[in-house]
Amino acid sequence: MTVRKAWIVAGSAVAVGLSFVMLLVVGVYIVAGNLAGSAGGAARTLAKGAVPAAYAELVRKWGNLCPAINPALLAAQLYQESGFNPNAKSPAAAQGIAQFIPGTWATHGIDGDGDGDRDVWDPNDAIPSAAKYDCTLAKYVKDVPGDPTKNMLASYNAGAYAVIKYGGVPPYKETQNYVKTITTLQESFAAPVRRVDPSKQAAGAIYYAQKKLGTPYLWGGDGTAQDGGRFDCSGLTKAAYDSVGIELPRVANDQWNAGPHPARDELLPGDLVFFSKDPGNSRAIHHVGIYVGGGYMIDAPRTGAVIRFDPIDTAEYFGATRVTEDGAKALPTPA
Repeated sequence: MTVRKAWIVAGSAVAVGLSFVMLLVVGVYIVAGNLAGSAGGAARTLAKGAVPAAYAELVRKWGNLCPAINPALLAAQLYQESGFNPNAKSPAAAQGIAQFIPGTWATHGIDGDGDGDRDVWDPNDAIPSAAKYDCTLAKYVKDVPGDPTKNMLASYNAGAYAVIKYGGVPPYKETQNYVKTITTLQESFAAPVRRVDPSKQAAGAIYYAQKKLGTPYLWGGDGTAQDGGRFDCSGLTKAAYDSVGIELPRVANDQWNAGPHPARDELLPGDLVFFSKDPGNSRAIHHVGIYVGGGYMIDAPRTGAVIRFDPIDTAEYFGATRVTEDGAKALPTPA
C-alpha cells in the first residue's frame, strides 16, 4: 500500500471528532518529506539520555580516545555486548559491561579509574579498556586501505591479521554483519546533526495503530487471540511496525534504539515517542506511543484504559526515535 493510499484509507476510519489530528498527520508528513535530508554531516556526540547516567561521562571521555572511535560508537558496542549490564556473563565466558573474555582482559584490561586494580566487572575499568582495545586494534590496521573505523571493528570481530590479509573488511559474513550492525546502531546513540529522513513505513504503522483505537489495555498484551486482541504500550508499537515489515524489540527501552532521535520540533508522524521518570537514562523508559502530529500520539496507556489519542507534552516526555529498517535490524535479539 502506498503512503498516499494509506492516508486515504486511514482518514475514512477515524471518527469525525478526531479528523483534525489526521489532517495534521498528512500535512506534517508531506512537509517533512520535502525538508528531510537538507543537511549533511556525521553525528558523533551522545543523544540525550542514550547511555545510563552512571556511564555517560565515561563513554563521552573514552569515546574520544582515538580517531577511529567516537562516544556513540563506543555506546553501541557496550549496548550490543551487554545492554549496559555490568554483571553480564556469556556462555563463552565473556564478562562484564564490555564482555571481555579472560585472555583478552589479561592482555588489554587497564586500570581506568586509577584505584590500583583492573576489575573486569567494574565499568570504571571495563569501559576505558574497551576504548583502549578499540584504539589498539585501529593501530594494528592503520595502514590498511579503507575506512579506519570499519577496519577496527572488523579486527575486533575477526582479528587484525584477517583485515591485513584481505586489505580491509574480510569477506566473512559474520564480520561484515558485525561492522554494519555497530556502525548502524551508533546512530541510535548519536545526537543527530541534521534532519533525519522520515520512515517509509510510518504511515502504515499509524494506520495499523488507529484501527486499534478503543481496544482495552492488557499488561504484556501483544494483540494475539490469546490476549483477546489487547495490547500494552510496547506491544502496540511492536505490532504496528511488524505490520509494515519492521521487527522491533518487545520492550519500550529497547525500541528506543531502533533509529536516530529527532528533536521535539522535528517530530514526524510515525516516530515513536518515549516517556521516563529518569530524564538521563533511556534504560528507565517505561512508556511508548506512536506520534501522529499536532502534539498527539496513539498509545495504550494503562490498565483500565483503552488505546486512544493522548498528548505527548508531559513532564515525563523523554524523546523520540525515527524507526528505520537498518536500525531495527541492528538491535540485539534475545538469546
